[in-house]
Amino acid sequence: MSHQHEPIIYEIRLKESLREQWMEWFEGMTFTYDETGGTIIRGEIIDQAHLFGLLKKVRNLGVTLISATRIDSEDNQE
Repeated sequence: MSHQHEPIIYEIRLKESLREQWMEWFEGMTFTYDETGGTIIRGEIIDQAHLFGLLKKVRNLGVTLISATRIDSEDNQE
């Protein structure tokens, strides 16, 4: 079992559709959109401080956070 800190994939779902101009603000994350028009922000999170920083950006935008979900490595295999 390795104790090295590996980035963890998170998926942050928002009710609103964020325009692509905000992608730069969420460096390294990908934006996709669900069938309801909501935004899915997905990418590697290096630690809790990084996650909280992203959630603070969501709050500052005034959009509705639906969920922030850790994606297990088995679910992330391509």
